[in-house]
This record gives sequence, structure tokens and C-alpha cells, in this order.
Amino acid sequence: MTADATLRRLGLVAGALWVLPAAAQVDQERAAQYFAEAAALCEREAGRLWGVSLCGPMVFADAATSTIATNQPAPSAPRPVILGFANAAMDWGGTRWATFVWPMLAAAAPPDRARLMLHELFHRIQPQLGLIVADRPNDHLETADGRYWLQLEWRALASALASRGAERTGAVSEALAFRARRRSLFPDAAERERLLEVQEGLAQYTGTVAAAADTAEAIASAIEQLTKAPQYETFLRTFAYPSGAAYGILLDAWSPGWTRRIKATDDLGAMLAAAANVVPTSNVDSAAGRYDGPVLRIAEEQRAERHKLRVAELRRRFVEGPVLVMPRAPVASFVSSGITQIPGAGTVVPTYRATGPWGRLEATSVLVAPDQSTLTVPAGGLTRGKTITGDGWTLELAPGWELRAGARAGDYQVVRDTGPSRPND
Repeated sequence: MTADATLRRLGLVAGALWVLPAAAQVDQERAAQYFAEAAALCEREAGRLWGVSLCGPMVFADAATSTIATNQPAPSAPRPVILGFANAAMDWGGTRWATFVWPMLAAAAPPDRARLMLHELFHRIQPQLGLIVADRPNDHLETADGRYWLQLEWRALASALASRGAERTGAVSEALAFRARRRSLFPDAAERERLLEVQEGLAQYTGTVAAAADTAEAIASAIEQLTKAPQYETFLRTFAYPSGAAYGILLDAWSPGWTRRIKATDDLGAMLAAAANVVPTSNVDSAAGRYDGPVLRIAEEQRAERHKLRVAELRRRFVEGPVLVMPRAPVASFVSSGITQIPGAGTVVPTYRATGPWGRLEATSVLVAPDQSTLTVPAGGLTRGKTITGDGWTLELAPGWELRAGARAGDYQVVRDTGPSRPND
């Protein structure tokens, strides 16, 4: 994940696709091994994809123990506060670094570790390629229709990757048809999806291809990613990873060197359609049947019913019940898996850690306002003091900030200390 465009959505945010493992001090010997692995992969890639070497400054960090390892001397500048909380690309001491959560990296299997390191190293060079974009929410991918057509697209992409000739062309035609049908159902869906595929999909394509020994291995990895993708609880931010890897590898086959021509305004699906001279199949419903669409439709409708109950429970906790509201955080990290939209209220984001002028927040989940201006947590069971706790969260207030009564009875808000009437005293 990059700490650039995504961070413009939620302050300085860097997402992760896995629940963060328990803290572990950075093992300097293993870190040196991983740095050597990354260097070897970068040197083998040699700027082939983007015309720029992926090699560059890397730092492994564990937030709990405040231990780090770097592949070049660490700057004397203060460490970024997000260091160790998320895999990201960020500036530190005037240099752009690829940063990694040590426990996550140490727990990864070698192929996953290689892909992750190269993914983040791409994010490090992404600005100089002109491919940084400010992505936007893809709420439609929480709906039964959005998820249904996306998974059919993934199945067709996997079929295309696994085949050749006319069979591959046919599968691409079907993938594009499923993509077009989904986007036709939701206003602005094409642009919202396109942005995240540029932001994260290109990074995942890079990690997938550069980590692979050859094209066959890259294809196998992309197919595996497409196969595993439906296991995620939500597709809101995760969809671009397998999609980006698949479209990128198919573009390699039909349009070698496309990475040197892509612009931040391009759409990967449209690029593939033009390169392969393919149009979406006209009989999309018949095509869906070839990918077990009827069974998938039933499963998604059943999930939609379960999801309604989950959203109702989250609305009760984060909207209807007593809540504590604080300003947006300039620095935050979260886990992408499990993100849930509450229509009209915002996004519930799990495993949220934030630092702002008002202090530090650690929460099992947080409601982020639609305009990203505020963070909300349930106020039930709240205890008062400079360290405030509630249902699944802890807030350490910074000097000059206080807890005051909110708009409704039982609500609270974090505001600057302007005098008397402090409920946390």
C-alpha cells in the first residue's frame, strides 16, 4: 500500500490486507537476509517494467518494540509516526522509503514476502512515474450485484490467463462484458474502480511479475490471487490487487511495453480491449452461466441478507447509540479486510490506529465520516481521564484537548480545551 493517494483520503493512511500479527522485535540477521532478497529481485528486474529501478531505501519496523532495520543508514530526522503500523511508501528525512510491518513480513511465505516487498518498492517510485492518484470509495462492491459481476470478471480473467489463442480471447471478451455490466449498474463506478486499479493494481502487478522467475510463474501467481480474492470479507479496497495483476499480465502478452505508455488517466480494461482488439461479448447472461453464475448469484443474495444485519448492528453502535466524535487524523493505519459501509453515515474501518493534534487512538473499529472529516467510536462504557477508554478503543488526549458533551444526550466530542465544563475531569 502507498501512503500517498490513499492517505489523502483518510489523512495519512496506509492500508494492509491482513490483520496485523503480534509484535516482535526486528531480527537484524533475518532483516539483512530479506534486504538481500529484495536487492537480488530488483537487480534481476533491472528497470525492465517501468524504466526505473525498483531498488531503493527500505525499512522494516515493529511499532510495539520501536525496533527497526534499514538497508541504508537511517536518517537523523524523527521517525514517521506511522512507521511499523502499515506497509507504505513515505518520506523520511528527505528521502522516499518503502516501509514494512516487520511481524507481517516475517510471517509471510517467501513468494508472498517477495511480492509484498516489490509491491511497496513500486509505490516508492510511483510518484516519479506520474501514476499517483487520489482513489475514492467503491461502495458498490458491497452490494450483491457489484460483488456478483466482479467475481465473474475474476473467473473470466483466470480463464484467460490459463488459456491461449481463441480461448483466451473469448475469456477476455467475457471478462470485459462482466466488467461493463457491473459498471453500468452504478453511477461513477468505472472511474472509482479505475483509480484504485491504477493506485494499487499497478503495484500488485509489479510485485507479481518482478517476483516471478518467468512468465509461467507470474501467471500461476495471478491465477492464485484471483482464486483467493473472493475469500476476503469485503472487496472495497482489495479488488484492485488481483484485477491489476491479471490485466497487467494479459497486457504483457498483447501490448509489450505498455508500462512505458500508461497514464494516470488510463483504464486497464480499456487498454486490454484495444490491445487485443476485443469487444465485450453481447450475451453477458449466457456467459455468466459458463462461470457458474446462478450458484454465485444465490450465494451473494444470501450474503447480502447477512450483510444487512451486520450493517444494522454497526449503525446501532456507531450512529444511533451514544458516540464519541473526534477530528480526522493526519496519521492513521488500518486493515482493509473487513471495511464496511454504513449508507449515509460513513465507513467502519477495522484495526484503526491514529495520531492527531488531539492525541492517539487505538480502536478495534472506527467510523470514518463520508467526507473524511471525523472519526467516531461508540461511547458506551466510556471511562474518563486523559486516557479514555470505551467499547473496543483507547484514546490518549494530547495537552490542550478535552472531552465535551456532544450534540445528543450521551454523546461526546474531542475539542480544544477552551475553559470549564470538562466531562473528562
